[in-house]
Amino acid sequence: MNYVRTLIVAVVGLLPACGGEPVAGGAARRPKIGFLTNCTASFWVIGKKGVEAAARDFDVDAVVRMPPNGLVEEQKRYLEELLTMGVDGLAVSVIDAANEAGMIDDACRRVPLITHDSDAPESRRLAYIGMDNYLAGREVGKLVKEALPDGGEIMLFIGILEQDNARKRRQGVIDEVLGRDVDPKRFDKPGEVQRNDKHVFLDTRTDGSDKARAKANAEDSIARHPELDCMVGLFAYNPPACLAALKDAGKLGRIKLVAFDEADDTLQGILDGHVFGTVVQDPYRYGYESVRMLGAIARGDRSLLPESGFLDIPARVIRKDNVETFWAELERLTQ
Repeated sequence: MNYVRTLIVAVVGLLPACGGEPVAGGAARRPKIGFLTNCTASFWVIGKKGVEAAARDFDVDAVVRMPPNGLVEEQKRYLEELLTMGVDGLAVSVIDAANEAGMIDDACRRVPLITHDSDAPESRRLAYIGMDNYLAGREVGKLVKEALPDGGEIMLFIGILEQDNARKRRQGVIDEVLGRDVDPKRFDKPGEVQRNDKHVFLDTRTDGSDKARAKANAEDSIARHPELDCMVGLFAYNPPACLAALKDAGKLGRIKLVAFDEADDTLQGILDGHVFGTVVQDPYRYGYESVRMLGAIARGDRSLLPESGFLDIPARVIRKDNVETFWAELERLTQ
């Protein structure tokens, strides 16, 4: 009886915490890993390069899916497709953590699942690979304060606010500029003006990951607010949309532009002096580390899982003095 009890405990101890079982035959079969993004963007083209590099380095088959319009329905459809394909692990950048919680937990019961870029912290996911978006937002806020030492009117631009990364990133900007204490759980509702004695956040314009709408939002903000001093683009395509709108309005350089992410137009804008600076993530490593971790788990090795559940890949601040070096590094990784 004691032998049976000991055997049961030993077997249970081998079961994964988030669905699925190690690949049958261990290293004899190549694991298949699914990498699911939250939209289609140049940012994710870089992430895909990291996925492909890790697939080669760790003898893994990898499948990348990118929802074309950044919609929850698209992400759900792709997630089910990947599960039907028989993937041995999933890495997901979650669009809407609250409304996709059931989907994520269901997938966790079937395969090992991690999140990257945008987390679902209340889910059963094994780990989150990315950066602290709130602290990265505060780095953007520091750039805004440098760009507007005497204060001024500011408009924020972002895709959606349902994503965990988007909410925290935006809040970090506001809190840093207004001189507030660190509180990642704080949330200022869009549409409410936030201010201190120098700086004023007029609003946050969302575009639903629609690039044409992103430019229209920028154009409308320039037209409606003649005293606007600074535009802040928080998704990869927002700064280029703002740049295009500023150029069309003849206000390049007159309205400051602070960016997030590393779109080519953004980096060129820094070189040209039209973008004050940007805070960048590392989507290449998001892809690389996701495949590396899930490939190991699929083979029965869980040693790469961080004890805290968070693999931190810190953000970097890019200005005119380091943009050329960063851009060359990026081009080398993505050849």
